Amino acid sequence: MAWDNTRSVPWKRLTREWVIYAAIMSVVFLFVFNDGNPAGAIAGVLVSGPMYLGLGWVLAKIGYQRKTMKEMRSAQPSADDAGKRAKKGKRSKKGDEDPDDSVGRVVAPSSRTAGGGNRPQSKKPRRR
Repeated sequence: MAWDNTRSVPWKRLTREWVIYAAIMSVVFLFVFNDGNPAGAIAGVLVSGPMYLGLGWVLAKIGYQRKTMKEMRSAQPSADDAGKRAKKGKRSKKGDEDPDDSVGRVVAPSSRTAGGGNRPQSKKPRRR
């Protein structure tokens, strides 16, 4: 990925994430590491803001963009994923299976899956 000045930086998202982090860490420093003077710890949390935003700016300009929670929750495969699976064709090796290929597919029972005729005999119910 190369540097590109035309890429946008998600300032709102970066700021929101840092504010949530700063709030949580401030509470942790106030209550957990309570040694009487939390000013240094709080100052450290506040100094981390410009550093986080600067690193986020650099990463955005080189093209890095994390998925949002909404994108991670959606289970719908994209059009690119469907195209890649279609180009893949038949599997060449036994262990080369794509986990998404088996979704919604029912395998017929066989003697190897204990669905055929060699099921173990069930035990007789106990008499009381």
